[in-house]
Amino acid sequence: MTIKTRLFVGFLSMAAIAVVISVVSLFSLASTTQAFSQYVHGIDARAQVAAELRAAVDRRAIAARNLVLVTSQADLDLETAAVKRAHEDVGIKLKQLNDMINNASDTSESARSLVAEMNRVEGLYGPVALNIVGLALNNRHDEAIKEMDDHCRPLLAALVKATDDYATYTKTRQSEIVQNFEERYAMLRNAILGVSALAILASLVLAVRMVRSITQPITRAVEVARTVATGDLTSRIVVDRDDEAGELLKALRDMNDRLTETVGRVRSSSANVSTATNEIATGNSDLSRRTEAQAASLQETAASMEQLTSTVKQNADSAQHAKSLASNASEISQRGSHTVERVVTTMEAISSSSGKIAEITGIIEGISFQTNILALNAAVEAARAGEEGRGFAVVAGEVRSLAQRSAQAAKEIKELITRSVQEIQNGASLADDAGRTMADVNQAVARVSEIIEEIAAASEEQGRGIEQINQAISQMDTVTQQNAALVEQAAAASQSLRHQGLELDDTVSSFKLAAA
Repeated sequence: MTIKTRLFVGFLSMAAIAVVISVVSLFSLASTTQAFSQYVHGIDARAQVAAELRAAVDRRAIAARNLVLVTSQADLDLETAAVKRAHEDVGIKLKQLNDMINNASDTSESARSLVAEMNRVEGLYGPVALNIVGLALNNRHDEAIKEMDDHCRPLLAALVKATDDYATYTKTRQSEIVQNFEERYAMLRNAILGVSALAILASLVLAVRMVRSITQPITRAVEVARTVATGDLTSRIVVDRDDEAGELLKALRDMNDRLTETVGRVRSSSANVSTATNEIATGNSDLSRRTEAQAASLQETAASMEQLTSTVKQNADSAQHAKSLASNASEISQRGSHTVERVVTTMEAISSSSGKIAEITGIIEGISFQTNILALNAAVEAARAGEEGRGFAVVAGEVRSLAQRSAQAAKEIKELITRSVQEIQNGASLADDAGRTMADVNQAVARVSEIIEEIAAASEEQGRGIEQINQAISQMDTVTQQNAALVEQAAAASQSLRHQGLELDDTVSSFKLAAA
């Protein structure tokens, strides 16, 4: 049975016991109240009415006696009114008593007979008393006294005895009822006390069992928790219950097992952490040194890159200058090419003119040859003429000499022109070759210009790249310095972690584990 069920059953039992006690108490109270109400509205009310009846009888008897004794009219009137009132009260109270006797359920035969006797005596005494009043009012005092002595006093004594007997009966009955009340009260009190005692006993037994059933496993759980709190995990927790306490012990057992397993793993991990932290500390020290060396190398690299950047910029400027010179050379080469082309054209024109000169020289040579022939013919004719032709022969000889000289000069001119034409042709060929060479030079200069332009562009791109590399190296230097600071922080953290690992190892070693 679970603690919840036991608590529910326990409180329900206590509530049931309280209900039983309440029912018994309410029954006792209701019974007592009913008996007391019956007493108050029964015998006590009838005794009160009987007492009032007796008082009215006494007042009536006293008033009747006084009426016989008084002499003044005022006293007669007063006593007469008193007698009448008392007589009416006697009738009223006697009727009220009769009604109460007739309607009551607890009236005995003795009470009925006593009341019947009072009715009988009153039936006899009433007329006698009224007769005495009438005699007294008629001044017949002697007859009234005689009637009083002969009839009224015995009847009054009988009526007083009847009322006294009923009063004695009521007192006896009241005493019996009070005794019954006391006995019933004692019985109900003892019953309530007994039920209360049983309820208290049952509550104590139930409370003790409930407290034991709850506190014993809780005490065991507290002992286990205290043992675990001291670091002793060797406790063997036995679960022999199925209630909440058993669940608590089971949870504590599972916690102890889990904690044992966890502490074992933490011990192993703390040892590994201690070793790892030592390695991390050593590695951080090496990394710090290497980072410092790398930072120094990066600074040197940055300085070298700055120098390289300056050199590349100079190369770029030189390439730009070479590009400008190549452009100028290309222009000069192009102009030279155009000049060579014009030279070739001129040489061709000269060659053509030399050819014409050669032709003219040939014509001159032919003319010289024909002149020589003519001079020869003229000399022959002059020789034939003799003395007459001697002057003509001299002229012819001079003409022939001139013709021969002209022919020789023409021949020499022809040879010179031929050689000149040959030289001109060779010069034209060379000029043509020079033109082609200049064209090749022009192309080469253009190619060199393109290459130099590409070199200039590459130098500019290289300069930008080297500048970016320089910036990257600067950033790397900054990052390396930051890394150096972080490495120092990591070294400090690893030292702190190492100390914490040692503290963790010390802390975990405080737990006692069962032998594996």
